[in-house]
Amino acid sequence: MSRAITVKVATPKVIKALETRLAQLEKDYTSQEANEAKYEKARKAWQKEISEYAVANIKKAENFRTNYRSWNKTLNIDYDLTVNESDLPKEPEKDFEVIHQHSYREMKEDITNALTILRMTDEETVNASTMKQIAKYL
Repeated sequence: MSRAITVKVATPKVIKALETRLAQLEKDYTSQEANEAKYEKARKAWQKEISEYAVANIKKAENFRTNYRSWNKTLNIDYDLTVNESDLPKEPEKDFEVIHQHSYREMKEDITNALTILRMTDEETVNASTMKQIAKYL
């Protein structure tokens, strides 16, 4: 059984934390396009490395499958390679979170509304119900 946590948090601290989170949200959203371009560039380089690895090791290939498409004059060649994972080039990973426009707008609006209300209050601490609503952004 979980117990309720009773903590009183100073309003200025919560305001500062929300301002910091809002600034970070805006920075993440605006830098998303550049991060995505950087990731795609790394992914294309990785794809080139993988194809070079596959071609260099084609003599070890098993289970060849081909498919010729006469309508667009393309030949698809598929085969299996048994590999040691340490020999494969490492696939790049996204080191950023993709924030969709609707999510960004919703989070920004929620944080902005919370900041507006908190700046207008004379209370020294933030009550539990307010903290529950804004905790996901802190």
